[in-house]
Amino acid sequence: GGYGQHFEQRIGHFGTLTKARLREHRRIWIHAVSVGEIYVALRFIKAYRAANPEVHFALSTTTSTAYTIGRKEIDDRDVLFYFPVDLPLIIKKVLGIINPERLVLVEGEFWPNLIRLADNRGIPISLVNGRMSERSYNGYLKLKSLTADILRRINPICVQSEQDAIRMRGIGAPAEQLHVMGTVKFDVAERDSEGERIAADVLRRIHVPDDAIVLLGGSTWPGEEDVLCALYKKLRALHPRLFMALVPRHVERSDEVTQSLEIQNLSYVKRSQIDSFHGQECPDVLFVDTTGELSNFYSVADIIFVGKSLKEHGGQNPIEPAMYGKAVVVGPNMENFPAVMEIFLKNKAITQVDGEAALSATVDTLIMSAPERAELGERAARVVEQNRGAIERTVARIQGE
Repeated sequence: GGYGQHFEQRIGHFGTLTKARLREHRRIWIHAVSVGEIYVALRFIKAYRAANPEVHFALSTTTSTAYTIGRKEIDDRDVLFYFPVDLPLIIKKVLGIINPERLVLVEGEFWPNLIRLADNRGIPISLVNGRMSERSYNGYLKLKSLTADILRRINPICVQSEQDAIRMRGIGAPAEQLHVMGTVKFDVAERDSEGERIAADVLRRIHVPDDAIVLLGGSTWPGEEDVLCALYKKLRALHPRLFMALVPRHVERSDEVTQSLEIQNLSYVKRSQIDSFHGQECPDVLFVDTTGELSNFYSVADIIFVGKSLKEHGGQNPIEPAMYGKAVVVGPNMENFPAVMEIFLKNKAITQVDGEAALSATVDTLIMSAPERAELGERAARVVEQNRGAIERTVARIQGE
């Protein structure tokens, strides 16, 4: 969805204004593929600029959702654009326009032409918050001669965990260029008091009772709304104070989400239409069909299910809801966050369930026990605070190279 937006940038064509801005300063080019990476990139920019106030950035991304977030958050000094296709002629043209002083990649997508051509120009290349899933590792092993050539050109390679470092070495990364920093995602989690106030006001305006127990499905993917709607309908019959909010990962799926609600005969109000809501009774569900507000709505929830973990694979970031001291529940498929999940599970700061039945039972238990919700949330918030600092360590390492 949204791939056609600014398509000309994806093949290396920039408008006159954008091209002029890219050329007016030597910039650090930082590439962040999607939403999770764009938040890491923005936090990196903030930390790097704190140590180097005169620096300018060129920030690229691939998805339209990440672009929307970047456009909202980016500093006026920096330039946002869509990442070009990784073909030699296109990359050569874009490198000629930007002429970056450094290239910074976020997390772990290796673009061979970009890396090779940047390195050939003498542009230093760094990896921030690097990670390597077992699936990616097994795939890259088959191309080790290629990955070894690519990875030797990246220095430093800053990774989240020792397991990530082991896998990077296994596909050819030089050991002396690898540095375990912890995950920057703990640093990305930052509260927005004004956004939290707005989220609380939304609940007030649709007449959610003050004593409601709010179940929130965050970053949900296809199939998960169906599960949550059925679960909610069943549990609300037992717990009348229960209220649900749904925040799908992609707002483009609005029709699918509303279909899930309607199949269960649940009344709902969309966040985007809140100004036209004049009902006198609380709807069954709040459907947050806007971009960039998920974290704010975590602040008004009591129990949070983090999506892409039950019906899909990979998982979404559990750190933000944990930051608010909430009871966080995830499904079995959290492959994209192995280091984070290891920390949370070790500290009994998150509940991971193995399927729909366990999810229903866990939510039921948490509804009935306010002390259990509070204890789980307190441990979660403590884990977040104790694991901050990777971003500053990463910036220091890059500056030291």
